[in-house]
Amino acid sequence: MATFFGEVLSVYSRAVEEDDDDLDDENEDEQIHREIEEKREVHIAWCPEVAQSLEDSGSNKLQCSDLIIAVGTNAAGFLSAYVLNTESWDAVGHVSLWNERSRGSSRQSIALLPGEPACLFYRHRDNPAVLVCQSTCYIAEDQLFQWTEKVFGCLQKRGLSVMVLSDSPVAEYKTPDYLYGSAVPFLRSLKSSASESQALCPALEQPNILTGLPAAVLSHCQVHQIPAVLYQCYTDVISPDSITMETYKPALLCLSKLVKLEPCLSADVLRKFAIITEAQSNLYT
Repeated sequence: MATFFGEVLSVYSRAVEEDDDDLDDENEDEQIHREIEEKREVHIAWCPEVAQSLEDSGSNKLQCSDLIIAVGTNAAGFLSAYVLNTESWDAVGHVSLWNERSRGSSRQSIALLPGEPACLFYRHRDNPAVLVCQSTCYIAEDQLFQWTEKVFGCLQKRGLSVMVLSDSPVAEYKTPDYLYGSAVPFLRSLKSSASESQALCPALEQPNILTGLPAAVLSHCQVHQIPAVLYQCYTDVISPDSITMETYKPALLCLSKLVKLEPCLSADVLRKFAIITEAQSNLYT
């Protein structure tokens, strides 16, 4: 551009500079988004023996006839007290993930800190086709699909059956009738269409719905035609307690057909996995 005196000036455009700034911002946003996705990725770490079995299988899948998943502290405590209470089980792996409520389980190594919320896998020595998964860590909504795809991606679907035990607050249970304190805790069940087994408790009534990992697992089994049954325990106690754990005892009828269980369990053993407290209302706590 020339001035009145013939001086040539360079043309300055604010629009060009703003376009460059917008492009830089977009690239920075994409990088941040990519880093967050990588940080929130779900990983499975197997012990060396299982990792070798996956490599040797050719299909990179484990032979598994039964997968038992416990979601929540009481469901996990029930399996610890009634099923994993013998030396016949080996810890074979865990799921590692990171989110806003599970910040300590992002390591991909086998070693976990004592008491750390986690998602652990156990395998029976005499019947290695039986796997138990205890999940006590929070799994975010955007990580549920990853969890199911990666866990079930390691297992052969042919001949696989799934049982899910899940904790849920009774406040989420919808019913037109008043629930008396003596009726809590209680079990409800839900099955995939491929399951032909008889449920051990009443079915979950409408309009109640499942959420979280139990819903993701049952949905995956429904889509892939895997026989699955879920037992949801509705309780008014948020911390582990023996009464809530014992509510899952009907499931022992099915579990006893898979592995050998201890003939009886004393209250002293159960106290190792539960916090025994006086019955109290959670209304003001």
